[in-house]
Parts: sequence; structure tokens; C-alpha cells
Amino acid sequence: MSACAAASSSGMRASLASCAALAPSISVGGPETGSPRLTSIKESRSRLRQLAMCAMSRPAGHPPGKSGSVAASATNRRSVSRSDSSSEVISGAVKPTIPSPYSGNSAEPRVSSLELFFDLVFVFTITQLTSLLAREATVTGLLQTLLIFGNVWWMYGGYAWLTNAVPPRELGIRLLLLVGMSAFLMIALAIPTAFGAGGIAFGVGYMVVTLVHTGVFMRTSQQSVIQALTVLGPSNLFTAVLLLAAGFANGGLRWALFAVAFVLHWVTPYFGRTGMFRIRVGHFVERHGLILLIAIGESVVAVGIGLGTAALPAGRIITALLGLALAASLWWLYFNGDEERAQQAMERAPEERRPWLAVQGFGYIFLPLLGGIVLVAAGMKLGVVGYDEPATVATALFLAGGVSVYAIGLVLFRWLFHSGPISVRLAIAALVLPTALIGIAVTPLAQLAVVVAILIAGAAADAALTKRQTLLA
Repeated sequence: MSACAAASSSGMRASLASCAALAPSISVGGPETGSPRLTSIKESRSRLRQLAMCAMSRPAGHPPGKSGSVAASATNRRSVSRSDSSSEVISGAVKPTIPSPYSGNSAEPRVSSLELFFDLVFVFTITQLTSLLAREATVTGLLQTLLIFGNVWWMYGGYAWLTNAVPPRELGIRLLLLVGMSAFLMIALAIPTAFGAGGIAFGVGYMVVTLVHTGVFMRTSQQSVIQALTVLGPSNLFTAVLLLAAGFANGGLRWALFAVAFVLHWVTPYFGRTGMFRIRVGHFVERHGLILLIAIGESVVAVGIGLGTAALPAGRIITALLGLALAASLWWLYFNGDEERAQQAMERAPEERRPWLAVQGFGYIFLPLLGGIVLVAAGMKLGVVGYDEPATVATALFLAGGVSVYAIGLVLFRWLFHSGPISVRLAIAALVLPTALIGIAVTPLAQLAVVVAILIAGAAADAALTKRQTLLA
């Protein structure tokens, strides 16, 4: 007789004997919960279930009297495993599933789908800023874009901090985030006319965004975060009032209110309680990387918007493809390890220093990174239209200056986190500036070709230098 059959026979006899011995107590009314008799009953039932599963697991063609083969032994082992799992399910001891972005036992959740959905509004925000700058390609338009972007990025980045502290697991929080998303859409719609007829809509949207941000933040269970909000919350509300008032003002007063709100936002960390926040590093770095990726993608969208329904001769197609290569080069420079090294640097830092690294690296330094992308997108939107004629000064400067500002932001990023060499990126920032002369003297197509060549060569050299430095470390 096989091992499984023998075990089944002896085990069955023991279980039946055990049940027979317990029959009198069951007929009287059964043992009380927790008694030895109840424990024995449970053990007998579990043994019977396991033996039944073992008996059913015999493959066809192997009756009880035959010797077991290797395949039968493997089948029996799998049957025992299944019976164990069945026992766990029946008794209620189900093993927990893999933690999801919403699970309460997830120590380091990933960015949730709701956050990604929320960030889609940022695509439209960048598109609107690009449209404003392309339409008002003057110093005035550049200053307007700077003031609007500085105020919007503060609060948009604030929502990344929010979901880092209060993950959107509860239905109420998700609904409030959707309200904030709607308010951000209102802000984005008003961006092109924020210094005109759209000022009131911009201010109202900004006030709603701020109220939702502060309200959801107060739902955190971290007392240190609530204490930090005693300064941050009132400061944000005050700047929202300034921007709402700017919607009703005109001329110089509106400019002054936007400027004061901009400055107040970005000095708040220095008189607030920034060090009291607790940063979940993996989620925080990933969220900002996705925001940057979305912004880079918008520069590709700008090429298509710039073309519209225009004809597509070979030169214009080549210009558009060079614009894609430029966007890919910007992506390469950041996502070739900088994100991972920044995360490692933050994880090594003391917990009280992490919020400062977060606000400096992903707040202040992201201003030139994202701002440079807006400049590049505006330059490509204008350049792809007049690809075969000398570029305007604004178009050439937007292309060259945007790449240079972006490269300087990457230099500051690496300097802050000590995450790699900065010499190549400094060289990129310097070398792309003279390409504006090529655009003005020749065409945007020629300028784009030179800029892309510089970026590709620089990215390759930077990758090699970084790898060498890592090996020597």
C-alpha cells in the first residue's frame, strides 16, 4: 500500500475513534468554547479534511494498492499544500494580499492611480503657460508666466506633499482631491488671461485649491504635521486671499499682489516648521519624477499644437522630429539615475533633514527644471511654424535659454544631493546659449539640430563620467 493510502487508513481510524469518544459530550450539549474537547473536535475535523484531500489527489490509474510514482508523490505534496490553504480559509486565517497603494499596511506605497489622474491637469497647466508665453513673447509675457508659474507650482507641489502624508485611501479624501483637481482645472483655464479678464476665476480656483489642501492635511494622524500646518496653513490662505484680490485689481496693484504672493510662498519654509513633516521618500521622489515626465511630454504636445493644420513639407517634419529628440534628451539627463541617487541620498539623511532636502530639491530646484521646459516648449511651438526662415529673437532665446535653465537646474539638483559630477551639465548650459545666434542668423531647424547634438553628446559624456565616478567610489 502507498504511503498516502497507509496514512489515510491509520489517520481515518484515529479520527473516527476520537469522534466516537467525544459523541457523549456532544449529545449532552457539547463542550464549551475553548475546552479541550472542542480543540480535539477541531483537530479531528482538520485531519479528516486533509486526509480527504489526499485521497482525492490520487491521479487516474493509480489505485490505492499500487506503489506511488514520483508524479503521484508530487501531486500528494501539492494536495497537502492545498488542504493547508483550505484550512486557513475555512478558519478565517487568510493570508494578507500584496500591499497596494491604498493598503494601510503598506509602509512605502507607490504613487496611486488617482494621483496620476490628478497630475493630468498639470499637463494642461503647462500647455496654458506655454500658450501664454508663445502669444506674449515679450519681457512682459515672460514675467507674467514666471509669476503665475511660481504661485501655481507652490500649491501643485503642495499636493504631492499632501498625498505623501495623507494617502488617498478613504473615499472622502479621494472626493476632496477630485474637488481640488477641478479647481486646478479652473486655474489652468484662466492662465492665459490671469492678468486680465480671467483674474477672478484664477483667484477663486486658487482659493478652493488652498482650502482643500489645508482641510485634507488636517486629517492626518501625524501630530508633527498638524503642528507644521499651524504656520503653513494660514500662510497659504493669506496668499490665496492676495491672489483673489489680484483678480479684482488692475494695473500695477495686480502685479504687486502676484509678486507678494510669489515671494511669500517661497519664503514660508524658512519661518515655518518644515522639519516637522515626515517624508516617505520613495513615494515622494517617484511622484515628482512623474510630474517632470509629464511636463517633458507636454513639450512634445507643443510641437503638434504649433503645427495645427499647416502643411507638412520635409523640413517641417524634420523640425518636429528634432523637437522630439530634444525632449528625449531632456528626459535622458534626469532619468538616467538622478532620481534613484536622490532617493538614496534622502534615505541616508536624518529624518528631520529630509523635509529640507525635499523642499530644496523638489521645490526650489524644480522651478528652473519645469520653467526651462516651459521655455523650450514655447520656443518649439514658435520654431516649428517658421522652420525655414530666420527665427525671431524670442524664439531663439526660448530654445537656447530653456535648455540652459534646465541644465542649471540639473546642476543644482546634483549639487544638493551629491549624486554625481556636474561639469558636463555646466558645459551644456554654457554651450547651448550661443545657438540662439544660429537660429537668428539661419533657421530654427539649424538651431534645433545643433542643440540636439550638444545634448546627446553631453548626455553620453555625463553617463560615462557618472559611471566612472561610481566605480571609483
